[in-house]
Amino acid sequence: MSAASSSEIVYRNPWMTVREDRFTRPDGSQGLYGVVEKPDFALIIPVDLDGLWLVEQLRYPVGARHWEFPQGSWEDDPGVDPAALAAAELAEETGLRAGTWTFLARFYPAYGYADQGCRAWVATDLSQGPAARSVEEQDLVARKVRWAEWDRMLAAGEIVDGSSLAAWALLRAHPTLNGLVRTVG
Repeated sequence: MSAASSSEIVYRNPWMTVREDRFTRPDGSQGLYGVVEKPDFALIIPVDLDGLWLVEQLRYPVGARHWEFPQGSWEDDPGVDPAALAAAELAEETGLRAGTWTFLARFYPAYGYADQGCRAWVATDLSQGPAARSVEEQDLVARKVRWAEWDRMLAAGEIVDGSSLAAWALLRAHPTLNGLVRTVG
């Protein structure tokens, strides 16, 4: 596939832009691709000795509330320092502050149609402070989940957020951090 021969913005709101790119395939045929442009987001796995923290909120596109790791982006400041974004999102959604931050990886949750990347972090040495949720997060619930309950939630398929599952896999595979995780059975 060659570079786009033309690109047109077909939709824009404060959270995303959708563009259509026209391009030429290697065989010479013409193609059209729709791309969702969104700023990168931070995802945080807050871990302490006896469990981890999750948030639950309504995810409008699927019409349901689900548990996931704290995560978010700043649409009004897409160039924000990734570590500052992670710390701010953790405090905003849960009220937690972390004494130690470890970067896991950057990955693309939906690169078949979106350019958005996710930077996943592990936050430890946690302390509680006030949350400062945005108006979009007013119904968000944050809670600590003990390791046994986390294992049950995973086994029961209750964690359905793809980014949370990907970040959990990265943590479990990490050569020095997987010792943070205490599982049952």
